[in-house]
Amino acid sequence: MRLKVTKKQPNSKMCFVCGLENKFGLKSRFYELEGGLLVAVFTPLEEHQGYPGRLHGGIAATILDETIGRAIMLTHSDNIWGVTLDFSMKLRKPVPLDSEIKVVARIEKERSRSFTGVGEILLADGTVAIEGRGKYLKMDIDKIADFDHEGDEWRVVELSKDPLFMEVGEERE
Repeated sequence: MRLKVTKKQPNSKMCFVCGLENKFGLKSRFYELEGGLLVAVFTPLEEHQGYPGRLHGGIAATILDETIGRAIMLTHSDNIWGVTLDFSMKLRKPVPLDSEIKVVARIEKERSRSFTGVGEILLADGTVAIEGRGKYLKMDIDKIADFDHEGDEWRVVELSKDPLFMEVGEERE
């Protein structure tokens, strides 16, 4: 299905998932979509492989966990993050390294101090390769780490390739 992008989330300087200057990182971009979805977009590098030509399962867990944890920013400020309490995933299909990958996440249930969320890593044709589920504690970023918004370059970076709309889910004929 095709959904409108409503907002782009910030990136940082050195985070493994979203850090734009981390040479080993995923350099993921995060887009909020209508309907309460968050989509991460990244292209796995050779350094991110487990078996030859396949995304490492630990990297898959990392991007799923980060995307679900960030989904809380859809309804709260950019300073409220999800701190992982419990996370699990099911691997359905291998994820190749040769194309852009989308990770879709949404909040399933929210309480005053915590939330549960789900997410999927989608292949280029929109099929689900990996499913994730987690429970998270809602916390202000300043209570999680010594976070320097300016020094860590926590900001939205607009790119010419940022989409206005995004396809999520299986392609329809």
